[in-house]
Amino acid sequence: MTYTPSRLALNGIEKSFPGIKALSGVSFEVRPGEVHGLLGENGAGKSTLLNVLSAVLSADMGEIKIDGAEVHLSSPADARAAGIAMIHQELQHIPALTVAQNLFLGRPMKRVGGLLVDRSGQERKAREILAGLDPSINPATPIHELKVAQQQIVEIARALLDDAKIIAMDEPTSSLTPSEFERLAELIAELAGKGVSIIYVSHKMDEVFRICDRATILRDGQFIDTVDMAGISQDQVIAKMVGRELQAATHRSFATEEVMMQVDGLGDGKMIRNASFEVCRGEVLGIAGLVGSGRTELLRLVAGIDRATGGKITVCGKEAALRTPRHAIASGIGLVPEERKKDGIVKSRSVAANIALPCMDRFSAGGLIKRRELHAEATELMSKMRLRPPDVQRPIGQFSGGNQQKAIIGRWLAADVDILLFDEPTRGIDIGAKSEIYDLIEELAASGKSIVVVSSELPEIIRVSDRVMVMREGEIAGTLTGSDITEEQIAALAIPKSKATGSSASAPNYEVQA
Repeated sequence: MTYTPSRLALNGIEKSFPGIKALSGVSFEVRPGEVHGLLGENGAGKSTLLNVLSAVLSADMGEIKIDGAEVHLSSPADARAAGIAMIHQELQHIPALTVAQNLFLGRPMKRVGGLLVDRSGQERKAREILAGLDPSINPATPIHELKVAQQQIVEIARALLDDAKIIAMDEPTSSLTPSEFERLAELIAELAGKGVSIIYVSHKMDEVFRICDRATILRDGQFIDTVDMAGISQDQVIAKMVGRELQAATHRSFATEEVMMQVDGLGDGKMIRNASFEVCRGEVLGIAGLVGSGRTELLRLVAGIDRATGGKITVCGKEAALRTPRHAIASGIGLVPEERKKDGIVKSRSVAANIALPCMDRFSAGGLIKRRELHAEATELMSKMRLRPPDVQRPIGQFSGGNQQKAIIGRWLAADVDILLFDEPTRGIDIGAKSEIYDLIEELAASGKSIVVVSSELPEIIRVSDRVMVMREGEIAGTLTGSDITEEQIAALAIPKSKATGSSASAPNYEVQA
């Protein structure tokens, strides 16, 4: 019997940063044509390992073998030449350039003589490679005009252009609809069928079990196990990831009858039309709906980011003029945005500095920051929220997504707002951190804060909400309470009438909840 070497073998990979052991002797193998999950909580070492594999970082120790031969990768170009491609969660393209230009970015095709770019040749080659992925994508189209799912397909096309043997995908479905995920799953299966090895990173357990053959689990930078997905349960995988069994939690209500915010006939002249609702002290109001239903747009109006063209908002019995975010903060409203890295944090600044952003007047005098007072306040807040590592002077960009989210929540506690708006609060956050975010939301409600939560995950909405308001095409389709808050009832309200007839409701991707 002839031995077939693994497509990829990682042996004893170690990587340290100042004060942190990110990877400690990680070893595992990926087979040819295998879809191999890479699982673990935020901070487990997944991103560091992928950065080592793609030669963005160099390992302190260990070896990488491809098809049985050791490779030495000193740059991302070396990794590409060795057949390794990386598809990042934040897609790597230049929006103003065309699809073809992005495909050949950094390695343009040249005309005879080698001085001019062969644009027609690039478009022809791009069309050939896209024909097997998505023929509807025009290589001459500026890439920013494509849907996120199509932009991701362009990233896959770029990998195939390099004849990649190994494609690593980091949270590829964080911005995809269920139908777009299904198309991606089909593409992954087709690539695997051609012998391409896929490394798949996702916090969504349903996706991992749907498409992965095996998975390697990391915890605190260490290899825990490689498991066959057909022979293990989701609960067993989660226990290996977090080092303990997560107990199923039921919703606890702290809602009162005291109305904190009343929204009447709010609209933006575009997406949102005649939105009216109220939120009481201690209540968690969930907002559900399909992608594009207006959920985020509604929160942006309430938070003063976008200007309303009609309607009014009353906070604690007083009409609020929410023309800017500053007005919203002054009225006691704080937003935890959907795009955390883009809109929620200043990556290069410390956790303490990020916490102080909306209330700098509290921590400054005469134009100087009261650093000792800010440090003490941030340390106390982050201790309550179990920030890991507990270093409020560390740049926030160096923390995991879950810990960044805790810092953003802490920001609004420092600003002492009464109404908190959460837009996709656990997107890109691991299962253990999700449980902590849910606990924080409950603790905030118990302390008398009013909470509004937008989420695409129906189990999440059901878990945290006292009431669920469902949006459809920019309007409020209905509000559910008590035993009526079910996935079926939410989906029935969310789907436009013309699309509901003769078809079943398609709920957003289900994530295993803690």
